[in-house]
Amino acid sequence: MSWFKRKEQGITTPTSEKKDSPDGLWYKTPSGKIIHIKELKENAYVCPDDEYHVRIGSQEYFEILFDNNTFEELDANLSAGDPLTFVDSKAYPERIEAAQRKTGLKDAARTAVGKMNGQDLVVCCMDFSFIGGSMGSVVGEKIARGIDYSLKHKIPFLMISKSGGARMMEAGFSLMQMAKTSAKLALLSEAKIPYISLMTDPTTGGVSASFAMLGDFNISEPGALIGFAGPRVIRETIGKDLPKGFQSAEFLLEHGFLDFIVNRRELKSKLTSLLKMLA
Repeated sequence: MSWFKRKEQGITTPTSEKKDSPDGLWYKTPSGKIIHIKELKENAYVCPDDEYHVRIGSQEYFEILFDNNTFEELDANLSAGDPLTFVDSKAYPERIEAAQRKTGLKDAARTAVGKMNGQDLVVCCMDFSFIGGSMGSVVGEKIARGIDYSLKHKIPFLMISKSGGARMMEAGFSLMQMAKTSAKLALLSEAKIPYISLMTDPTTGGVSASFAMLGDFNISEPGALIGFAGPRVIRETIGKDLPKGFQSAEFLLEHGFLDFIVNRRELKSKLTSLLKMLA
């Protein structure tokens, strides 16, 4: 049975000295396509094999949009308090602190001003990694202050939404942000300053019911989930099966809720062309 034996003793590595491949080098899309993280980053976090748009946050969007990744962050240190102050409860403040440690963010939105292909632009971007991108007082305030900056300096405003909806832990304070941001956007409209709303996966709840759908142009990334309540809740409420692809960006575009869908790799150039046309 010599074929089971090694005839020549070569150089072998003991099992104890073998090293595993480091984590985080590869990304696998839902369809099973595998891409190296470096290639994914160079491709604006879009898998070239199946065009899957990976969920990214404000850091990546700022890097994609702003020239040379140069920008000034506005109101960077705003952090949520505990407005309801439940008796003998520290759960919410602890949740905020844990999310800040984990993500390195202060809250679920960041606002910045910089140049995009030489054009001044204010961008407010939501981060889903921070408590599901939930909309609380800080998110609403950052959007409002970003709009104020646009009004003062006559600069277009871009909102990048990615959210599970209102933040339950702030109850009515969270819901008030819907009216607050909508009122601010009305001022932006009166001043004839462009507002572009980019909806990414997912954009749901109170966010989709307010500022996300109030853009002069409402646009989206391919395949994004956009809606108010989830498909299961709607199905159980109306007692009927939903159309195929319901609440997808493509379905909303077909039914007139979106102006166009833009591939993330073309986002900067398409936004630049749009703003030049509006100017």
